[in-house]
Amino acid sequence: MKRYIFLIIQITGFIIFSSFKSDNPKSLKPNKVLPDQDNAGLVLPKGFGALVVAENLGKARHLTITPKGDIYVKLSKALNEKTIYHLKDHNGDGRVDEQIGFGDYIGTGIFLKDNYLYASSDEGVYRYKLNQNDEVIAPDKPEMLVTGLINKRQHNTKSFVLDNDNNIYVNIGSPSNSCQYQNRAKGSMGIPNCPTLDSAGGIWQFKADKLNQSYKEGVRYATGLRNVMGLDWNPENNTLFVMQHGRDNLSSIFPELYDDKANAELPAECMFMIKKGDHAGWPYSYYDPFQKKKILAPEYGGDGKKEADPSYIDPVVAFPAHLAPNALLFYTGNQFPERYKNGAFVAFHGSWNRAPLKQEGFFVAFVPFKNGKPAGEWEIFANGFAGSQEVMSTSQAKYRPCGLAQGPDGSLYVSEDKKGTIFRIVYDGK
Repeated sequence: MKRYIFLIIQITGFIIFSSFKSDNPKSLKPNKVLPDQDNAGLVLPKGFGALVVAENLGKARHLTITPKGDIYVKLSKALNEKTIYHLKDHNGDGRVDEQIGFGDYIGTGIFLKDNYLYASSDEGVYRYKLNQNDEVIAPDKPEMLVTGLINKRQHNTKSFVLDNDNNIYVNIGSPSNSCQYQNRAKGSMGIPNCPTLDSAGGIWQFKADKLNQSYKEGVRYATGLRNVMGLDWNPENNTLFVMQHGRDNLSSIFPELYDDKANAELPAECMFMIKKGDHAGWPYSYYDPFQKKKILAPEYGGDGKKEADPSYIDPVVAFPAHLAPNALLFYTGNQFPERYKNGAFVAFHGSWNRAPLKQEGFFVAFVPFKNGKPAGEWEIFANGFAGSQEVMSTSQAKYRPCGLAQGPDGSLYVSEDKKGTIFRIVYDGK
């Protein structure tokens, strides 16, 4: 049965009606993806718009986009017994109209490279071979690349990224706040030569094509990182960059040294440029953005003023405390204005522990880069996810940004894990 599609075009005050025949309405694709009228509730710089791509995906964590514009998203809690979803847009309106679920392991990491889809559980990393349409060939038979990674329920999600030399870099978060004898207990001191760093609290490097790798086959690429949720490979200087979740509980563990205001504002959430063998200081130090110094942690004899070992690397960007940076993405597309090219986007999940002050975060930030290094002050790029200016607890936030991905057309995708919504940010210059 033939269907007729009517187009209404307004040109300088005149309305033109046109029609044509189509046997398959799904094959009709608009020339341009249009933002929602309210920009999906987001506050964006001039010239940008946003639309909701998908909703109700549950605990949607990180995501990756195929060269054809399909989405793969990883869940930290099963939805209809599946933990990875392949999302398709058949009619080209920018919104998902088919969801295909597979996988039975929870986690956060997902990445597409060289005809493989990579995904992580809380103990390891898998990969799936893709066909010419970037579809998983054997969804029930993933290959196990990395196995047996530490999982003690705290900071246990395994974010990862690949470089261009067939390596995977996996975050193995610390199973404690600050390596105390008694975790988060008032007055408990830090364990000397923190044993956690042998198997966690850093970035491990593995091969992308070798099966069943354990710690023994991997390399501890960098250490002294409490928990890294956002990491990306910077193609401009061929270097790993990471976003660390800073430590908690300064005032509750050491009330004689820190009040609640200091606890809410310390330490900085840090972006680090990582080279092999680097030590970022955890648990022995933290970065104070007001003193602009690495400070010795109180668990190891610090008093809020003593400086830490100078051999620990400095952050390249220091953000306010407890914003929870969950994703990092270097923008290489051509859709956005030139100032965004090669810069870094960071998705902040939002704080839970700034009381009695209001909670902060729940936005996407941008850091300009030049020649592979930060080249200006960071700024808020996309805001409004929280739905309110006064968020006193995370339960009040409408959305909590979690993942970032770049589409083949240069669009920026943002996932959030409270309602399972995926946003797409586009630029039209208006």
